[in-house]
Amino acid sequence: MITFSGALSPDGSRRTLSVASEKEEEIDAFGLLLLPGLIDPHVHFRTPGMEHKENWFSAAQAAICGGYTTVFDMPNTQPPTITAQLLQQKKQLIEEQLAAAGILLRYQLYFGADKNHFSEIPAIRQKVAGIKVFMGCSTGNLVIDDDESLAAIFEIAARENMLLAVHAEDETLMQQRKRHFAHRKDFAVHSEIRNTAVAVKAVEKALALAKKYGTRLYILHVSAAEEIALIRAAKAEGVCVFAETTPHHLFLDDSAYQPLRGKAQVNPPLRATAHCAAVLAAIKDGVIDTIGSDHAPHTCDEKSLPYGECPSGMPGIETTLPLLLTAWDAGLLTLDEIIALTCNNPRKIFAVPENNDWVLVDIKNRKPVEESRLATRCKWSAFAGRQLTGWPVYVKLREQLFCIAARRSWINTAN
Repeated sequence: MITFSGALSPDGSRRTLSVASEKEEEIDAFGLLLLPGLIDPHVHFRTPGMEHKENWFSAAQAAICGGYTTVFDMPNTQPPTITAQLLQQKKQLIEEQLAAAGILLRYQLYFGADKNHFSEIPAIRQKVAGIKVFMGCSTGNLVIDDDESLAAIFEIAARENMLLAVHAEDETLMQQRKRHFAHRKDFAVHSEIRNTAVAVKAVEKALALAKKYGTRLYILHVSAAEEIALIRAAKAEGVCVFAETTPHHLFLDDSAYQPLRGKAQVNPPLRATAHCAAVLAAIKDGVIDTIGSDHAPHTCDEKSLPYGECPSGMPGIETTLPLLLTAWDAGLLTLDEIIALTCNNPRKIFAVPENNDWVLVDIKNRKPVEESRLATRCKWSAFAGRQLTGWPVYVKLREQLFCIAARRSWINTAN
């Protein structure tokens, strides 16, 4: 039995934790904060088809290093997850990669909305976390950009009692603005092309359809004050809508284009600092329900391409919790808010069964983000060099116990 004594609970009490083991060991956990195993409702682990960016062997290690024991993976892979057969094939690949990693990561998958495969949805309704709709193009070629198909998927989701997760950027407006800014080749133009009006138009349309059909709506990576105002009003009106934000929309702004160039390019884009403040305020007043890392790795070579060729997305599952705990240390967030964002709210929204997973965090450990020490396959972070306080040191997942400091040894054991 391995016993952790004196761990600090968020309520200020001290806990003793035990993990079944062949060896007898007692570990002083007096300086460690106990949190439930975290839930990341938005990851792109790239299997199948893009394993050169990430796979579930490396991503599962990254999840554990970030304190996450449950993840929800998106369908825009190659091929995209748009049929029951492709869903089953993806699960088989994931299980093989997790077995190779020796990590029993908990996961659910999203089903991709594709206008030519709506008939597949009833067969998979109890096998997925929900349906993912891209109202605007992002990584991959999944997009629902016509009103008739969009209304149809909202109606189907309501009828099948499925959550509809929406990437809310209006494709038509985005393409118009892309033509308008065609002369610009700097990365900052990304935030001009996909400006707040692009997001607002899509959010307005999604909320109207959710209200019309009674669809349970989950708006992904909320990034703008105007979106937040619309969601706040819809919630007050009784629309069943939930809002997610990301660590980069909370802790980065559009000034990051200058030092980071392509590594700052994400969809939806980084916004002005005022929008970051609005996101934080929306967390404080409960309009934003969850934080998803939107862990979307690309290789350094891909992110060094010029604007127009560089893909959007950044890794984030390893740095989300330290970023949030650094905000807590600065008095910007409470522990209750962090636990709600990363565990309690996603558990309720997605009906995730209770478990006994937990993470112990060293809340006194202040250190920079070191890219060489990241577990993600892409080995870079937009937060590289930033001093963060609060890093996971032990994670219990099911009956497995991981010591983050010994990650090299459990990777070698997995191999």
